[in-house]
Amino acid sequence: MTRVRWWMLAMVFFATTINYLDRIVFSVLIPEIRREIHLTDQQYGFVNGAFQIAYTVGFLFMGKFIARYGTRIGYAVAIVWWSLAAGLTTLARGAVSLGFWRGMLGLAESGNFPAAIKSVSEWFPKKDRALATGLFNAGTNVASMIGPPIFAAMVVSLGWRSCFLITAGLGFVWVVLWLPNY
Repeated sequence: MTRVRWWMLAMVFFATTINYLDRIVFSVLIPEIRREIHLTDQQYGFVNGAFQIAYTVGFLFMGKFIARYGTRIGYAVAIVWWSLAAGLTTLARGAVSLGFWRGMLGLAESGNFPAAIKSVSEWFPKKDRALATGLFNAGTNVASMIGPPIFAAMVVSLGWRSCFLITAGLGFVWVVLWLPNY
């Protein structure tokens, strides 16, 4: 069980990293997005607010969903949902559609921490849970370190919409590895 639990923790770490990559891609690419969509400062604030409000409300919904359907299914649904929202951000043509997709992303991404914590509680004895939580949570910092330079390079050659498709694709790859192994 020891080797398997560390594999599960690695999966949760990567999910958390992908979660934050999907989140920060917007802040890195916003100059390009604003140039193309012509967002005002107020509209930019509303788009960010849509994500934050949805993320806050989503904790209530996603926590209950994961408790009811379990970690395996709950995590997979959350990541498929947030990957779809990230990928469909490429369809945004204005502030309203961009705010909608960011809101959908916020709702779905709120499932990461309830699922990650539940996974740790299922795979680790109490004495190791704090360590496991710290390790998977390091994914947030890894994403914050590697995301900006990668996205900055990608936007030059691929454009901002492709960056959202790539992060969405990472989520779908993760689900393909998660479902048969959890």
